[in-house]
Amino acid sequence: MNIKKTAVVTGAARGIGFSIAENLEGIGYNVVYADMLSTDKDFYVKCDISSQEDRANLLDATIKRFGRVDLLVNNAGVAPKVRMDILETTEESFDRLMDINLKGTFFMSQLFANQMIKQPPIDGDDGKIVKPGLSGESLPHGGRIINIASISSYTSSTARGEYCISKTGISMVTSLFADRLAEYGIGVFELRPGIILTDMTAVVKEKYEKLISEGITPIKRFGYPQDVADAVVGICKGHFDFSTGQVINVDGGFHIRRL
Repeated sequence: MNIKKTAVVTGAARGIGFSIAENLEGIGYNVVYADMLSTDKDFYVKCDISSQEDRANLLDATIKRFGRVDLLVNNAGVAPKVRMDILETTEESFDRLMDINLKGTFFMSQLFANQMIKQPPIDGDDGKIVKPGLSGESLPHGGRIINIASISSYTSSTARGEYCISKTGISMVTSLFADRLAEYGIGVFELRPGIILTDMTAVVKEKYEKLISEGITPIKRFGYPQDVADAVVGICKGHFDFSTGQVINVDGGFHIRRL
């Protein structure tokens, strides 16, 4: 009997997360849409990833509905409510971003990784449960975790320093879990979106339009949620299974150092 793989996408009600979730459905995954905002999608679970109770409820709901989880996309995240110079940033704003963006991502990864470890893996080709490979054999796909970080992982924005720090932390979360989970055949990856046209960037759209037109990115256009979703799909099709811990920039070339 073939078994469909199941994906959990956080922050899935709109923007990047919504596009990722829809694309995963398009390649045959059962998809759990997790968000604080509601959606009319078939299986939605309200979840504040900074809450231990909500994280546990999300996993429980997923297992009760689908019996397993094969992919976690840690997309949920927030920006500061008010952009403030780092000489004025409040502890309240700092703690809010650390709790959601960083702590939430870490403990979501921990919780769902333990579920992936204990469940039987599914063969990537025919959807059948298979036994773990022996030494020297190719490991079956034991699951994947994809963290959505940002160019802010390495780019200074002194008017929202707490955001940059939270995204930098996600990069280390990726490395740590990639290292720890490799023995189980669980791949962990990081995507770094650049200037993506979403609700979060809409408030500074004119600023970014000017920067793009002036060449801040070699590819002179906004990124779109679909650009990020395309990278997720590529990972999920197994094209990067020997590249655990890899960072994939989805940024129009912003990461290229240029004169």
